[in-house]
Amino acid sequence: MNANTEAAYLANALTERVGEFIRIRRDIHAHPELAFEEHRTAALVAQKLRDWGYEVTTGLGKTGLVGTLRRGHGTRRMGIRADMDALPILETGSAEWVSRTHGRMHGCGHDGHTATLLAAARMIAEDVNFDGTLHLIFQPAEEGAGGAVKMIEDGLFERFPCDAVYAFHNMPGIEAGRFVFRSGPAMASSDNVSIHLKGRGGHSAMPHEAVDTVIAAASIVMALQTVVSRNVDPLKAAVVTVGALHAGVANNVIPEDATLELSVRALDPQVRQHIKARIVELVKLHAESYQVQSHVDWRDGYAVLVNTPAETALAASVATELFGEQQVDLNGPPCMASEDFAFMLNEVPGSYFFIGNGGPGTPGACMVHNPGYDFNDDIIAPGAAFWRELVKTYLR
Repeated sequence: MNANTEAAYLANALTERVGEFIRIRRDIHAHPELAFEEHRTAALVAQKLRDWGYEVTTGLGKTGLVGTLRRGHGTRRMGIRADMDALPILETGSAEWVSRTHGRMHGCGHDGHTATLLAAARMIAEDVNFDGTLHLIFQPAEEGAGGAVKMIEDGLFERFPCDAVYAFHNMPGIEAGRFVFRSGPAMASSDNVSIHLKGRGGHSAMPHEAVDTVIAAASIVMALQTVVSRNVDPLKAAVVTVGALHAGVANNVIPEDATLELSVRALDPQVRQHIKARIVELVKLHAESYQVQSHVDWRDGYAVLVNTPAETALAASVATELFGEQQVDLNGPPCMASEDFAFMLNEVPGSYFFIGNGGPGTPGACMVHNPGYDFNDDIIAPGAAFWRELVKTYLR
């Protein structure tokens, strides 16, 4: 079957079937579940996979699961991952499938990622002859809780070995259905930092009797702005953001305590460590200069996401063959957001890519983590078609 015939076949097959998966996507959207609470979603996914002949293993990373399909005698093994969790956001949309749980919504499109992989799972089970083992990984708790780490700790890749692993994320602002790939570092690490300052409280009219944490905090905030601009190679990306500063409750009281909350991101592991060392040093020295005690609570978050060249090139070639060069970006820009699929890529070669959710001026352009966001159902079909072809190609 040549590329044009294959594309036509997929278009017809998906036109007939995609409605089922749009309904599944909207059902998941209406019933959002937060990290490690994805019991309803996981049960729905598990039942569908069993119906289509997959061997299903549940309970990995608490609410995660893997659907396995083996064919032939081939030794190659691949994994495809979709995330399932929602966000603690009050949805403002008005669609029929709007969240039915107050204060929770699928504000990042994980409902769509899950439905897309399910659509591919059914097609693969019914009409793809391959030689090897396919593992479909449905992961909980991507949104900051580290569900990928929990699945790995539960023996994900020991119990379900993979020679390569893949995943995608929808991306608002990019034309719907456009595929964007990047080899090498593609998404940033993300660390959370709390800086605690301890001084001596006092009356605002007698500052000489106090040790002012507000002044120290202000000095530290300004000093932190130099970490990237003066300590990181200008050709390497990094971000240090002070997102919160808490100190005091009244204008005539010098507070004894102050706390700063930071988000720190980098696209290079060495830059990440250099930034950490520099922040700790700056905080210590600036605090001491104001006679304030300091403590830095550094909480390592997600790692830098690094796509391996061979696996990325294969995925890009499949997308190009299927949809044409005009629908594929082979060298997309890096993204300073973070993603815990990075931990899976630390264990197994693979690639993480984007599919456009809608260009500027379209409903799909609303950015993720926004209360008005919704996944674009029009990208379920091309996403599922891509997964089908990637499996067929990789496990040929």
